[in-house]
Order: sequence, then C-alpha cells, then structure tokens
Amino acid sequence: MKFQQYEKIAGTDFKLISPKLIILKKPLVLVFGNRFLLEKASVYNQVKTLFPDGEIIIGSTAGEIIAEKVYDNSISITAIEFEKSQYLIKRANILDFEKDAIAIGKHLAKLLPQENLKHIFIISEGSFVNGSALIKGLEHKNTNTAITGGLCGDDARFEKTLVGYNEQPKEGEIVAIGFYGESLEISFAQYGGWTPFGPERIITKSEGNVLFELDDLPALDLYKKYLGDKAEQLPQSALLYPISLKQKGKKEPIVRTILAIDEEKNTMTLAGDVPEGSTVQLMMANIDNIAEGALKAAAIGMKNRNTKPELSLLVSCIGRKLVMDQRVEEEIEEVIEVIGQQAVVSGFYSYGELAPFHGNKSCELHNQTMTLTLFSE
Repeated sequence: MKFQQYEKIAGTDFKLISPKLIILKKPLVLVFGNRFLLEKASVYNQVKTLFPDGEIIIGSTAGEIIAEKVYDNSISITAIEFEKSQYLIKRANILDFEKDAIAIGKHLAKLLPQENLKHIFIISEGSFVNGSALIKGLEHKNTNTAITGGLCGDDARFEKTLVGYNEQPKEGEIVAIGFYGESLEISFAQYGGWTPFGPERIITKSEGNVLFELDDLPALDLYKKYLGDKAEQLPQSALLYPISLKQKGKKEPIVRTILAIDEEKNTMTLAGDVPEGSTVQLMMANIDNIAEGALKAAAIGMKNRNTKPELSLLVSCIGRKLVMDQRVEEEIEEVIEVIGQQAVVSGFYSYGELAPFHGNKSCELHNQTMTLTLFSE
C-alpha cells in the first residue's frame, strides 16, 4: 500500500502531513470532517484537485482522527493506493427507500459481487438511520463476509450528517466499500470499557429502535430519575450514560446510545434496535477504563494476524470523546502502542460503530466503543 495524508484546520489550506509527496494511482480517498466545513462546495473540488483520479468518499464526523491526533473543526484526508488488491464502492440514499434501512442494506449488498469479497466497510449517514436494521439488510443473504464501519456524526449537535461518493456530500447517503484480493489480510475488533450500574430492567414495550417501557413503566421517566439534574440536558447528556442491552439468545451485551427523546410520547429513540424482552442496565464512564478499552480493542484486532497492519481505520464513539475530553488522544495512543508505528491511522468519532464481536463474522451495531479495522497487503 501507498499513502498520502492531508489535514485542513478551519481557515487554513490543506497541509500535507505525510513524510513526502508521492503520486498515487486510482487511490481510495477517505475524507472525514466537520459538517459545516464539508457543506462548502469548494472542499470537494479541492480534494478532487489533489486526487483527480481518486475514488472520493466524504463523511461528517464528531471529531477527526489522523495519525495520533484528534481534531475538531477540521478535515482530514487519507488516500490509499492498493498495489495487490482491489476495492469496489457502491452508494445509495436512504431517502429513496422511505428511510427503510433493511431495504437499503439489501440493495447495497446486491451491488457488491460476492466472488472473492474479503470485507465490507460502511460509511453511513448517522442522523436517522437504524443501524441494526441496516446490518440486517446487508447480511440478508451474506453472513460469510465481515462488515465494519460507522455512522457519521455532527459533533454533539445531532442536527444532520453528510456523506458523499464522488460528489458533494448530502443527507441520507450510505456508502459501502467492498475489498477484494487474496493478498489482503483484514482484522477487526471493538471494545468499550464502560461500567454498568443500577438495577437490571426488562424492556416490556418497544418498536424497532424506539423504547417505550421498562418493567411496564415509562422508560423516559425512569431514565430521567437516574440522571437527576443532568436530565435537563437531554439528549446530549445521554451520551455520558448509555444503556447496556442484553438480547435473548445472545451471549454478549451491546451498548446503546440514546439519540433523541420525545417528551410528548414519553419515549427514547436509540441508535439501534431495542427488542422487547431484552435486559437493560444503565452505564457510566471511568476515563482510565475507557482508555484501557481502546488498548483491549487493539490487542483483539492484532490477535492471530500474520502480518503487521499497514492501515488502521478507527471509528470511536462521540460519547467516549466527550467523557475523555482533553485526554481523548490517549485512546488513539493506546491503539498505536499495540498495532505499531508502521500503520497509517485514520478515522472519525461517530454516532455508532459497526463490527462483529471477537470470534464472529456477524456484524453488530455498537455505541460507545473503540472499533478498529486493520489492513495489510
């Protein structure tokens, strides 16, 4: 693989941060940035000028990860030339599917040829997509190919997210990258580090990703009770107090973030499905444990690899970023410590992370995790 990386802080031009300028052939160009900056039409044109024959994917974020740094109010570019393998990009807009995430997932899966398909990486709109349903669609007839990726962000505003493929980014877009090639080695992992507390409760009424009742009581009322004074800051304060969800028939609990609340209906909308009969418990943060979670994710991702990773794509949750605050770069440093300095690092802070549990290929939607996908040729 060959790489070029650029960084643009608001009010400045794109700056090369790679050791030297090299010309890449038909690179995959990943552009992650602040939503307001990406809304400027000039940005896509600037990227196209830098990489005229590049396949350009753009996504808005809740923070940009490049090398060992985390930025706000910036745009990062990581361009990758695959020398021994291939990739294929497909896109669709969920607004054309009446916001049916399963349908758009099935559609995207059909567009990617299955022969020699090694891995799928998803960059999705994050404002209103049901990530669990999207995964169901993507895996409808394919459970042999692992899927990782993330839901794009908009800092802590939750107003709208933007994604684009070879065009100006817009709302509703979902992009799937299929990777092909015998020489590719791709591993992945996710880990949280949050601490459960309080009583376990049963979901007694829900619909998709909308939670109505816990133990036959209004879920929002119960949640507000535990938040105390922080309830006045909902839904932003919910990022600091996610929910541990254990579904029937599944061994591992997953974490769900609350994206929105409806005071009139007394409901909470989460980033993914919350099936009735599942057990839930509130969670809280310890900064050291969250940093340790990033280290554990990297260790899992490196387990049983045959080669050192050349590229590491990180998708971490906005909730982790808000909790860690000035210490946020510690989790990136923990990852680099494990995977090695040789790997080029890129990624973003998200509204949801996509990755299987360790030892599985079936993908799950996670919140509040550090997720990494490691590539080498």
